[in-house]
Amino acid sequence: MINVSDQHAPRSLIVTLYGAYGRFMPGPVPVAELIRLLAAVGVDAPSVRSSVSRLKRRGLLLPARTARGAAGYELSQEARQMLDDGDRRIYATAPSEDEGWVLAVFSVPESERQKRHVLRSRLAGLGFGTAAPGVWIAPARLYEETRHTLRRLSLDPYVDLFRGEHLGFAPTAEAVARWWDLAAIAKEHEAFLDRHAPVLHAWERRPDTPPEEAYHDYLLALDTWRHLPYADPGLPARLLPANWPGVRSATVFLALHERLRDAGAVFVEG
Repeated sequence: MINVSDQHAPRSLIVTLYGAYGRFMPGPVPVAELIRLLAAVGVDAPSVRSSVSRLKRRGLLLPARTARGAAGYELSQEARQMLDDGDRRIYATAPSEDEGWVLAVFSVPESERQKRHVLRSRLAGLGFGTAAPGVWIAPARLYEETRHTLRRLSLDPYVDLFRGEHLGFAPTAEAVARWWDLAAIAKEHEAFLDRHAPVLHAWERRPDTPPEEAYHDYLLALDTWRHLPYADPGLPARLLPANWPGVRSATVFLALHERLRDAGAVFVEG
């Protein structure tokens, strides 16, 4: 099994836990349950409490009482929207080859240049590449999530969004290699494969699926994977280098999801 490392920050694991299981529970998740479930992946109680406090300050978690009166936390509406948007990426099948592009064109006054930095960071975090100064590009299917994110952060007044197709002059595959750092994205896929492909191979040799072990390995795999579809926006295969590792890493993650997710839910419910 994988040991928790710096790659699995407690705050990230809590978000991953809510995305995988917590949002489907009836009512708030009790604090005691958060501590139990995070302990199973190597996070101690003080780290859980401090991470929950930070997520509460960010408006993602809301304090609430369970039906039995225990202290707990539930997702805010913004957090639910964020997780719903994320589902479309995290569990996505192969993208369409001819979906077109969404362009984000922005202009921020010099007096508000800090918002310019936030806007660039958010567009990069959504998977946009840079076509030109103030012009960012992504596959068209990311439009809805981009709209939700920019409105949530009150950045929408500075941005115009367009749909379109690339008409030249450079071949689109050459342009894509300028807009995104494909080598860096490939390295992230390779790192995922190095850590989690052996986990999948070990499970494929096992006839049983113990719930706690399944939960442990699934939560860590999901916590690593869920960031990857934001670094890699899911470009059409014809625009990517041969033997693109994103195909293999997606196959490994989806196989782990299929094998472990439901068995892990048994441990969560326990």
